[in-house]
Amino acid sequence: MPRMVEVVRSFPHILLAASLLATPLMDAPVVAQTVSAQQTATPAMLVADDVTVTRDRVLTARGNVEAYQGTTRLRASAISYDEKTGALVITGPITIEDGEDVVIVADQAELSRDLQNGLLTGARMVLNQQLQLASVEMNRVGGRYTQLYKTAVTSCHVCDDGRPPLWQIRARRVIHDKQERQLYFDNAQFRIGNVPVFFIPRLRLPDPTLKRASGFLIPSLNSDTQLGTGIKVPYFIKIGDHRDLTLAPYLTSHTKTLEFRYRQAFRTGRIEFNGALSDDDLQPGDTRGYLFGMGRFDMRRDFVLTFNIEATTDTAYLTDYDYSDKDRLTSNIELARVKRDEYLSFRYTNFRSLRDSEDNDTIPTNVLDATFEKRFFPRAFGGELRFSGNAHAHYRSSDEANDVNLDGIADGRDVQRINLDAEWLRSWTLRGGVRAEASLGIEADAINVSQDNVFTGSDAGLTPQGQLTLRYPLVRHNGDGSSVLLEPILQVGYVGGHDLNVPNDESTRVEFDEGNLLSLSRFPRPDRRERGLAAAYGVNWSRFDPAGWETRLTLGQVLRRDGEPDYSETSGLSGTTSDFLLAAQWKTRNGLALTGRTVFNERFDVAKAELRGDWIGKRLTVGGSYVWLGEDADEDRTLAVSELTVDGAYDLNQSWTASANWRYDLVDDRAAYAGAGLVYNNECVSAKFSVSRRYSSSTSVEPSTNLGFTVTLRGFSVSQGTEKYVRSCGKQAK
Repeated sequence: MPRMVEVVRSFPHILLAASLLATPLMDAPVVAQTVSAQQTATPAMLVADDVTVTRDRVLTARGNVEAYQGTTRLRASAISYDEKTGALVITGPITIEDGEDVVIVADQAELSRDLQNGLLTGARMVLNQQLQLASVEMNRVGGRYTQLYKTAVTSCHVCDDGRPPLWQIRARRVIHDKQERQLYFDNAQFRIGNVPVFFIPRLRLPDPTLKRASGFLIPSLNSDTQLGTGIKVPYFIKIGDHRDLTLAPYLTSHTKTLEFRYRQAFRTGRIEFNGALSDDDLQPGDTRGYLFGMGRFDMRRDFVLTFNIEATTDTAYLTDYDYSDKDRLTSNIELARVKRDEYLSFRYTNFRSLRDSEDNDTIPTNVLDATFEKRFFPRAFGGELRFSGNAHAHYRSSDEANDVNLDGIADGRDVQRINLDAEWLRSWTLRGGVRAEASLGIEADAINVSQDNVFTGSDAGLTPQGQLTLRYPLVRHNGDGSSVLLEPILQVGYVGGHDLNVPNDESTRVEFDEGNLLSLSRFPRPDRRERGLAAAYGVNWSRFDPAGWETRLTLGQVLRRDGEPDYSETSGLSGTTSDFLLAAQWKTRNGLALTGRTVFNERFDVAKAELRGDWIGKRLTVGGSYVWLGEDADEDRTLAVSELTVDGAYDLNQSWTASANWRYDLVDDRAAYAGAGLVYNNECVSAKFSVSRRYSSSTSVEPSTNLGFTVTLRGFSVSQGTEKYVRSCGKQAK
């Protein structure tokens, strides 16, 4: 075949479409040939630097050889194909890419012409770039099964200096089912380094490409001073393509607990329930448990249905088992629609308090709300028109109309109200850059009170209101590229009408901040409204530096003609002259952020204050907060609150991360909570150790210490996060 050799040599990297199938070869030189559909649905293709065909119909390709068959791609040094036997003899190094998730590397191979069957020696298979299986011999069967003999399996980095990986599974035989995406081990031995830890005759594990499969998940070890030491072994059950159940028994010397999670996806929504059932020594003879659930469904006409369930058998269960630190549980169901100029919502909410100081029979636990908001932009007179309505009702379980528990509230008081609101808003830019904002509106309120011997019957009224706000933003651009904004603000407003003869049942907690400095009523709910003539003034100051620094400051005060008796002393709003409001924020490019807010009087007596700081660096993340709340009987604080919270994490190196959190009560001069953790991560293993101490106690909750330890082997799960861990075989990771 001298002419054939000349043609091929003159055209390197020639594509041959008839090389690997039993197709008659012509005596003349062939550059390309199409295989008929009757022979194969997916013809094989070959690219090589040099291709020769002998007279006994043996094709040999050498130099940068690449072969394609469907989704399978092969690269090798040389390939020899015998038409009589239909066998491919491949000389390594060999790389076979079987789809996007399977890569096989081998020294030598004998495969069928479609690359789906055959024997490979010195082979290594890599699944999803995570798990590698090294074997002495590999056998491919039907393109579905791959059998590996004398196999070592690991997801750890393997060095060429003979050092063993951090962990590995040795097995006499491993079968990979490509269709079911499962790994089956015969005579498996788990090793840490080269030290055997335990032996399993038969073992089945999912390969990294499988998203969901029934089987055991990673166990975790937990120790608690109240519950004892035990292990959790979760088992995942795939019920179908769109739902699953996870069961996790937790057994110690003091408790028998079964945790569960159920998830289901629908065409228009999803649901999820988490919970547990326990039989323990903390409350002998009682079956304890909790259930948290949520769901969301897209309905017709752009409505969305959501629900949330939070329930527990007793007040201490969530804290005893460290499932949640909530002291009030909220369950609700809501049907809502949100559009650009419209909002509509129907909601039912049930509250349950876990606090020892609160009785669920005498606090509002069932709440109904219906809300409607609509806005228009009339061209006739400009601005914006807003219409809103709210129907609200809350009920107590008690039927007692008197204040039996002496908390100042009738034990069974129930309230129903309707509030309608119409408002017009418009803004202008005046001469000199002054911004003017005006609004006019009227509210209609109707409130009914039942089961209260002090407040009987109902009351209603109309509330006209209006306000004018002037802003004068001044901007200065400095030569260094920074800019400063100074904005004085003045608002004058009037709210008419009269106070309704109804109790203050919803607006007992009022916050004075930069968000409501210019509000005509700072009560959180419309069962109370500020009345009369009032003014608010303040100033906003901001500085922006091109280096990435930002500073913001707000200072303001409210003046009234008449005082508002329903504002508490520490709200900062009582009397005719409010306390001064100061709010500030500072950010830097290197990740430091400080935010603070306080209210204080002319003698600089602070009623409330809060400060939050965070710094995010390359290796260190630190956050802290401080809260001060003055003593106030109207807000049920017989003692002042002064609390400091600190949390942070530090990356010791590429693999180790240490974390800690701490909460300290400065009034009682004792820690309320402390915790620390240590996490190790690399490309093949994740380990987490945590210790926490809860110091708080009550009639139902005792102080406790909790220890937790979890080890996860990477490579058998698709959920590995976004982290990339690359280890080097040298002395130091790069």
